[in-house]
Amino acid sequence: MLSPARLSPARLRRAVPAIAACAFLVLVSGCAPGTTASNLTPHSASGAFTGPTQKLGNGLAKTYVTLDDGGHPTEVGVRLTAAAMDGLPQSAGTTLMLAFPDQAGTTPFNHVMLNWNPLGHDPFPLFGKPHFDFHFVMADMTTMQSINPSDLNYAAKAEHFPDARYVPQDYVLPPGPSAADQAIPGMGVHLVDSTDTSLVPGKYDFTRILINGVWDGRYIFPEPMITRAWLMTEPSLDQPLKLPQAYQQTGYYPTTYGVHFDRQANEYVVSLGGLTMRDAS
Repeated sequence: MLSPARLSPARLRRAVPAIAACAFLVLVSGCAPGTTASNLTPHSASGAFTGPTQKLGNGLAKTYVTLDDGGHPTEVGVRLTAAAMDGLPQSAGTTLMLAFPDQAGTTPFNHVMLNWNPLGHDPFPLFGKPHFDFHFVMADMTTMQSINPSDLNYAAKAEHFPDARYVPQDYVLPPGPSAADQAIPGMGVHLVDSTDTSLVPGKYDFTRILINGVWDGRYIFPEPMITRAWLMTEPSLDQPLKLPQAYQQTGYYPTTYGVHFDRQANEYVVSLGGLTMRDAS
């Protein structure tokens, strides 16, 4: 477990303003509750499919999904053109809502909320470097927009955690303030890996980390957080994800996480791979 003395002074994330970028989002519906593996229809085509592009810095950002020869998804992710690393705002953050292509419909992912944080965010002793947050969101935009302190049930929803079996192994609320105090409007409650002993203010060298998010009894996103400086080293990272014991809706879920630079396309790639069918239980 993380020591309360390490994280208690700060919330995990900064509060964000109302999401103006949602006007640009083309919603992609996930599998409805009660869906079963037998009635998920694969696409007939194989290969890579991309969602609509949006401007980021001097470049572009887009989601993608890859399908195998049977039309089943094997990987989802985000691609940033190399030019997106330049021309980024330096004093204010940027939020993009990136729709997935229709071919990702048998995954649980509805969209990616991409945040550029030029000044970092709370807790600054840990995450004060310029970085990107990639929220792979499994809830629709209406649900995410409803995460608002004006909701009379806001605190109760923040404190309503999913059953432990639905949360990736070892992920917990950081010690310190209550879940309601740590909840971020438009996002939810963020969880950290309790076995990560490196998260010590003043000693932690933030380059990348994987966070998970929950809200009102649901596990709603995995979130890679990656510094701009580390991304620009053109890393090659592949690692297994910590997984939950059970799933709240049927679909193809990731088992691995990767960060790469695609030299042929001249794009940075943040991926969730090894998609595997899981039945709701």
